[in-house]
Amino acid sequence: MKMKASEVRKLSAAELETKLGELKKDLFQLRLQHATNQLENPVRIAEVKKDIARVKTMIREQQLAGR
Repeated sequence: MKMKASEVRKLSAAELETKLGELKKDLFQLRLQHATNQLENPVRIAEVKKDIARVKTMIREQQLAGR
């Protein structure tokens, strides 16, 4: 499930941190499945990486806005 930037903007700082942790766990699991040839959809790895980048961008924007 790909996240949209508009969905990510609605989240609070704490929710963003939680989401980032979840996405990193997902990415780890996907890489593990890929390494053991159990991954059905390799494109999912790229999607999760982009979601991580979106969340990190929003965290950074909030940090800069808070200053």
